[in-house]
Amino acid sequence: MSKFLRVASLLCILSSILLMPFTADAGTKPNPEVYAVTIENTIETGLAQSLERAFKLAREVQPKAILLRINTLGGSVSAALDIGQTIRESDIPVIAYVKHNAISAGAYIALNAEHIAMAPGSTIGAAEPRTLEGKQADPKIVAVWASEMRSVAEANSRNGDIAAGMVDVDLEIPGVKEKGTLLSLTAEQAVKHKIADGIFGSEKEMLAHYGYNASLVEEHNMSFAEKFARFVTHPFVIPILLIVGIVGLVVELLIPGVTLPGVIGTIAFALFFFGHMIAGFAGWESLLLFLLGVVLLVIEIFVTSFGILGVAGIVAIGASVGVAVYDAKYGVQSFLVALLFAGAAAWITIKYFGHRGAWNKLILKDQLTKEKGYVPVKSYNYLLYQEGAALTPLRPSGMALINGQRFDVVTEGDFIDSGDPVEVVHVEGVRIVVRRKSEFVELK
Repeated sequence: MSKFLRVASLLCILSSILLMPFTADAGTKPNPEVYAVTIENTIETGLAQSLERAFKLAREVQPKAILLRINTLGGSVSAALDIGQTIRESDIPVIAYVKHNAISAGAYIALNAEHIAMAPGSTIGAAEPRTLEGKQADPKIVAVWASEMRSVAEANSRNGDIAAGMVDVDLEIPGVKEKGTLLSLTAEQAVKHKIADGIFGSEKEMLAHYGYNASLVEEHNMSFAEKFARFVTHPFVIPILLIVGIVGLVVELLIPGVTLPGVIGTIAFALFFFGHMIAGFAGWESLLLFLLGVVLLVIEIFVTSFGILGVAGIVAIGASVGVAVYDAKYGVQSFLVALLFAGAAAWITIKYFGHRGAWNKLILKDQLTKEKGYVPVKSYNYLLYQEGAALTPLRPSGMALINGQRFDVVTEGDFIDSGDPVEVVHVEGVRIVVRRKSEFVELK
């Protein structure tokens, strides 16, 4: 036992010695002066949520400033508005360092910062709002966006006309911008018009200008979940996931047992909903609403509801998508586009794979043919327009002699006496309809 205690003591001492450098570093490491966040690629709702988290982490670190490295050609206006609000509400000074481009929504984000610094060859401006199809936005939206740009510029003691000129093509600024053009500034022009503080060849030089130590910068690293959420909530990814998901589920419902389409569709919807949940847009209610819609569609296959359950299921799925996404209108539009693809997929499935469909299990396909021993009903169509005579009074049914054979017949409603001539005017299955003839046919 004493030997065991000696070995344990030696291990404790050795562990303390090995861990000493790490504990020393942790105790002496200075607090960062700058918390750096990178804004690049498309501005979308996932980025807005990520930046909100970054600013919360920055408050925990308590730096002297937050640095936004900007390189973007723009993106969602609504996402940019959210990012701008996050910047304005920060009690930590924010520096926007335009490394390459701050175009459109990127320009708006930069204008919200207390300081704007430009890298050599960088540009800022051209912030005219456009639709997802690339068309010019409604004039009312342009006017609101121009006012917003002017407001945030003037809030940070910048030229409001310059900011509005980045949005409004009809605005004329003498010596700067002609009517009918959008304003985009080079680094030199941004400094000249007091939009930016200066041009700096490196980040170290820029931070030194504002009085910060470049060696005391802490980087914000976006988590895998945030990267995943940014990808899934991208405006171009949303309709793709919905198309794949709905088409996969439709094919699986029409041809159960194939499995692969159902698996792919389920994965697509899982990516869609959980990505939006991570981004903070969707809750469990949207997922439950989607599952309700799927259940209603499945029940529709086996229960006759005259389409009521099917329509209710589609509405429930569409509502779940609208609730899950940031922009409900865009979500519903994407869902309707996905339904068109699903309709095409259903048509192809039924046309080429209908023999494997689920409904075939619900339809009686047995045929009572002569080959299987069944005797078909005899056809009397050959008697049409044949003549004969009534064997019994027809009131209106009775017996008639036609072509030397006895047949049960019926008149069109009138009474015919026995022995009167008749003519077959209609045959329907085994029902033979006769009419009185003007000539008398003698019974044989």
